[in-house]
Amino acid sequence: MSLDEPAVIRAGPRPTMVSMEPHETPLFELAAPARDATPFPFANGLCQAVDKGFVAADWAEALAPVEGQLVALAHILEARRAAGERILPEPGNILRAFSRPLAMARVLVMGQDPYPTPGHSMGLSFAALPAVHPLPRSLKNIYTELHEDTGVKTPGHGDLSAWADQGVVLLNRVPTVGSGDAGSHRKLGWEAVTDAAMGALAARGGPIVAILWGKDAQSLAPALEPIPIISSAHPSPLSARRGFFGSKPFSRANALLLASGGAPIDWTLPAVAQRS
Repeated sequence: MSLDEPAVIRAGPRPTMVSMEPHETPLFELAAPARDATPFPFANGLCQAVDKGFVAADWAEALAPVEGQLVALAHILEARRAAGERILPEPGNILRAFSRPLAMARVLVMGQDPYPTPGHSMGLSFAALPAVHPLPRSLKNIYTELHEDTGVKTPGHGDLSAWADQGVVLLNRVPTVGSGDAGSHRKLGWEAVTDAAMGALAARGGPIVAILWGKDAQSLAPALEPIPIISSAHPSPLSARRGFFGSKPFSRANALLLASGGAPIDWTLPAVAQRS
């Protein structure tokens, strides 16, 4: 995720917050649709999620040890939704980081949790749904560094699906959040799931590179050994000038991939967003 400040919408009881890096204030938010009653696609286990195309088969195999945790999380989320909390992103996007095969993973980009503004998150860390304008400021800073680092012309949308299609795993440490309440789903149990995902990537081995922006992401480095790691300040507006700008994560990732016998990522993004 980018660490954008939540909108003021709140629903349901607010859990105790943990410390986070500074957030941004959204300039506006999209009109909120009616509350979603779509079932969570992992509520009945990973086989159903694979059958419906939400999770790749090899990721389901890797996440099998935490399948019970995923089912329990679905029940927790359903209870919170029934109590009036709006869960973001929409159910079909929650596990989107696992929709491409584990076997094709080449770069891991760890975020914290999704944008807490309705209509923004698409289930990929730092990415935003194509209709979101203006772009979240952390994402704008990522695009600025992308252009300075690689010369890639950056688009006016925030859909990073083209990266995911090349094996860039855009994973949030906590894949859900309550509307308007950043960090509200930490400690619900998602950490066990993303721990399993990181362990699967580390066990699979290279060529793969991890990009860790900010202290929260960098704290995960031990779980990713022996994956090569690129770390810097977070692209948030309050920290980007303290080490993110000029860090060249995109060209460095490609250099590491090439050095380990892998193919580089084409960081180019289409001018028009893909259909989500």
